[in-house]
Amino acid sequence: MLHYQNKEQGLQNRFISYAKIDTQSDASSLTYPSTQKQKNLAHVLVQGLIEMGIEDAHCDAFGYVYATIPSNSTKHVPILCFCSHMDTSPDCSGENVKPIIHHNYQGEDLILPDDHSIILRLAEHKDLCAQLGNDIITASGTTLLGADNKAGLAEIMEAAAFFMAHPNVKHGTIKILFTPDEEIGRGVDKVDIKKLGADFAYTVDGETLGSIEDETFSADGVKLIIRGVSAHPGFAKGKMESAIKILGAILSALPKDKLTPEVTAGKEGFIHPVGIHGNAEQAEAQFIIRDFDDELLKAHELTLEEAVKKVMVSYPNSSYEMEVTAQYRNMKKVLDEYPQVIQYGIMAIERAGLVAKRRSIRGGTDGSRLSFIGLPCPNIFAGEHAFHSKQEWVSVQDMEKAVQTIINIACIWEEQS
Repeated sequence: MLHYQNKEQGLQNRFISYAKIDTQSDASSLTYPSTQKQKNLAHVLVQGLIEMGIEDAHCDAFGYVYATIPSNSTKHVPILCFCSHMDTSPDCSGENVKPIIHHNYQGEDLILPDDHSIILRLAEHKDLCAQLGNDIITASGTTLLGADNKAGLAEIMEAAAFFMAHPNVKHGTIKILFTPDEEIGRGVDKVDIKKLGADFAYTVDGETLGSIEDETFSADGVKLIIRGVSAHPGFAKGKMESAIKILGAILSALPKDKLTPEVTAGKEGFIHPVGIHGNAEQAEAQFIIRDFDDELLKAHELTLEEAVKKVMVSYPNSSYEMEVTAQYRNMKKVLDEYPQVIQYGIMAIERAGLVAKRRSIRGGTDGSRLSFIGLPCPNIFAGEHAFHSKQEWVSVQDMEKAVQTIINIACIWEEQS
């Protein structure tokens, strides 16, 4: 089997060109995609796929990119899909991204030029220890980089270009799916699974070199509305019950030594307020609830409601409304039924000369929801680190290994069929 080579720095050039396109999604938007600028990148990706010779590449009305690399095998091979998302997080600016390549990293502090207070230190970014001699890409200090998930986009595109240029490398039908709005939890909302037509999938949206993730949080969102009693503040004695203060008391009543992101790790879940707004008459808070166990997820929601009820006793003329919305579920339940999906992923990572690391994600991917709508889908590494921040970075050499892993996955499925 031929091995992928990053000729003329094509992989990093491809990534950098994608990173410069602002694709930040917007949770407050009601459109699909949530921001039309995501289609700017979608059209670039489609054009790139067409130039490779992939004839059916297109972007639909909702901003999804679909493409097919036809099988060149005489075997009946399950149809695979490789998926990454185009949007970047709303948590940090993605406008006017200026990627910088730090060649031959030797463990020094990386001081970003547009804001010298943004420094990548080896002591704070432990994964940099494995990057000595490698080429590190960061942004310039005022924006995120967008390696989450434009590293995955570039890697899938490079793998597609490899297959189109090497027809002697046997594989089954490969589907490509690039999604909008993953960062705001809508990445699968409008995907056309029937049109996609895949049997199994891999998202390329993971962190550490060699990792494959088969387990995610289960996730719910909660909207809490407090309806208080408003009165003129000069004449409010015995009348006013401020919804803002009630909400503040509820937040204060939540556990501080457990069930909060600041003190949890591993398989520990949490209750996390992500937004508040309101006035004396009505206030609203949005929460995300997370756990790997669905029963514990429900228990955390009860913990939140018990805190609400306890506080509300002191405000007899006020009321509350708590609305729970399911977001995604732990994909391990589905993937355990298809052990070959993980097995072949591990084989592909090891064939790339790496030690495979099977992990759980304290978060979710498009694969979480794809798995539950008929497309079992673990997550493999893309090499992105410190995502959603101005310190975000990716290694060119890690990206090269991700491309080789994608190629290996497709080849192994063909060999095993």
